[in-house]
Amino acid sequence: MKKSLFASILMVLIGGLLASSVIADDTLVRFKGAIGDIPVANVAGTPNPDGSFPDVIRNIVRGVNPAGQIWVISDFTADVKVDGRIRVDGRGLLLGGGNTIGTNGNASVFATLICEATPPFTQFSTNITGVPLAANGDFRIDDVLMPAPPAECGSPVLLIRVTPSGAWFAAGIPKLD
Repeated sequence: MKKSLFASILMVLIGGLLASSVIADDTLVRFKGAIGDIPVANVAGTPNPDGSFPDVIRNIVRGVNPAGQIWVISDFTADVKVDGRIRVDGRGLLLGGGNTIGTNGNASVFATLICEATPPFTQFSTNITGVPLAANGDFRIDDVLMPAPPAECGSPVLLIRVTPSGAWFAAGIPKLD
């Protein structure tokens, strides 16, 4: 009797461990932390007499243009499942420059996952209607990427983008552990 009870308990524990490893395996990619948008990647050429540069190189990420102003973000996590479900929690996504510095710019945002490191880039996005930023820049996206992402994402970039233009405001940092 004791052996059968022990065996039953052992089977439940093993089953639980196997089930949790199966649940963990449905994660495609995770992100922890983010980088705010800096719209200019570089300047080139000899400065003009007014100090401006003739060639401004925009900070385009995998074919997606940056927002026109600097944005900062204080905290960020995102979890993307292999079936395309995505949950994003962002804190403090605010303008980092200009006359409206420290505000949310009355923006709404959506997320885009890009898995290729070189063109052509396929964009997997949440609903482009987006979710509004709270006054303090906090937001949550709980949606499904369309189209569904591939089973493997070798070079993941997750962009937080503004509606309706689609410019990027922040980029998630892949959690590689």
